[in-house]
Amino acid sequence: MIFIVVKFQVKPEKAEEWPQITKEFTEATRAEPGNKWFDWSRSLDDPNEYVLVEAFDDDAAEAHVKSDHFQKATADGGPMNSALVSTPKIISRQIDGEGWDEMGELQVG
Repeated sequence: MIFIVVKFQVKPEKAEEWPQITKEFTEATRAEPGNKWFDWSRSLDDPNEYVLVEAFDDDAAEAHVKSDHFQKATADGGPMNSALVSTPKIISRQIDGEGWDEMGELQVG
């Protein structure tokens, strides 16, 4: 199983709308084959920061990042990117990604 954890710094004026902005992406990801867990949480320290935790079967994580709904949501001018202050920060013990194309992943036995 692969866990992917990503921090999103959202524009203050979009923070309350974030769950709606990401609704289509969230629903499509939860329906993907190999998806085990997908959930958003809001930072207790910063109300403009959201954290996404995803868990996929090993062979499904790459397909998720290449999926049409992922590409649409994260494209320049896409609904998620237009609401963000900066590039999402991928949290990982192995990779500290700088962008969408660098997926940080943590292998769990």
